[in-house]
Amino acid sequence: MDPLNIPSIPPLGPVSPASQTGAGGVAGGAQGEVGFGDLLKQALQEVNQASAQADGEARNLMTGESADMHTAMLAVQKADLSFQMMMAVRSKLIDAYREVMRMQM
Repeated sequence: MDPLNIPSIPPLGPVSPASQTGAGGVAGGAQGEVGFGDLLKQALQEVNQASAQADGEARNLMTGESADMHTAMLAVQKADLSFQMMMAVRSKLIDAYREVMRMQM
């Protein structure tokens, strides 16, 4: 059992060739595969949920509804780590986009 109650990240499936992508840019949409945009939306929702949970835990601690500082600190640290990871991914995506834009045709 994970003491921090952090869910594990499922392994990624095989990457489909670019020739099989549809008009929306999602490969194998009829087969139920998840697209890159959907993965980003899901990751952003999880970061948002972690932030909301941290806010709730901190609010409960400040109002006296909860005396468990350990849980509140873990929730805040989890939200902070999730946000830092999201910002790192964002930076890498922007760098990749700029690199593609610098390519000469």
